[in-house]
Amino acid sequence: MQEYNQLSLDLSTVITHRYSTSFTRGIKTLHKRFHQPIYAIYGFVRLADEIVDTFHGFDKKDLLTKLKTQTWEAIDQKISTNPVLHAFQLVVNEYKIDRELIEAFLYSMELDLDKKTYDDSFYQKYIYGSAEVVGLMCLRVFCEGDSALHDKLVEPARRLGAAFQKVNFLRDLKSDYQERGRVYFPGVDFSKFTNDEKKKIEEDIDADFRAAYPGMMQLPKDVRPGVYTAFIYYRELLKKIQKVPATKVMQARIRVPDSEKLILLWRTYLKFGIG
Repeated sequence: MQEYNQLSLDLSTVITHRYSTSFTRGIKTLHKRFHQPIYAIYGFVRLADEIVDTFHGFDKKDLLTKLKTQTWEAIDQKISTNPVLHAFQLVVNEYKIDRELIEAFLYSMELDLDKKTYDDSFYQKYIYGSAEVVGLMCLRVFCEGDSALHDKLVEPARRLGAAFQKVNFLRDLKSDYQERGRVYFPGVDFSKFTNDEKKKIEEDIDADFRAAYPGMMQLPKDVRPGVYTAFIYYRELLKKIQKVPATKVMQARIRVPDSEKLILLWRTYLKFGIG
């Protein structure tokens, strides 16, 4: 059984490496004991996200329903023949990750199957379920049973997750709107997206970043560099988006070049004395 446990965790690691070099770089600045638990969370989240975003030509709703059923079975039975779910249940059960977080995440994935436009209420629900809860799952791992620290950092973790997701929304406007017909930001008509509307969204994101920073710096020292790496990467991505007009955001996916990502990673190493 130990070999299967390790195989499952290794698969989640491979999934993370394949899908997100930026996330992988951030994880590597965490203490090694956190690597596989965070990879396992990412593997589960990525699997659900792939179903709703890329499994075209298949019954996505049926696949997601089956994934949901299998997820609860894996957690309850503490085993799954799906290695991604097996790795995830290991982490859920070891770190006592709240079921409500998993339910909220799966609900947001369900919204992506049918819902194309969002009012403020559904926007907040989607942000919470698709991003904030992922940060809260990671927070459970990072705090290693310290309930007082966990409770203290819940709000900053939520604000950081929200900031990351909103930056993703801005970065992916072209594909979300033109390819999938999704409009996450409430009250915005992307057929005539203006610079003023863009600036208002950017100011909201910046407020999330500012609210998250003090809490982030109170994380355990073995965790702080990894979260900081993600923080400065997304801040840099927001800065790049802020420099271009609304029309360009609708035409191209803004990104941070790999060379600049390495510079940002080096800043983390300098700031925290790693190496």
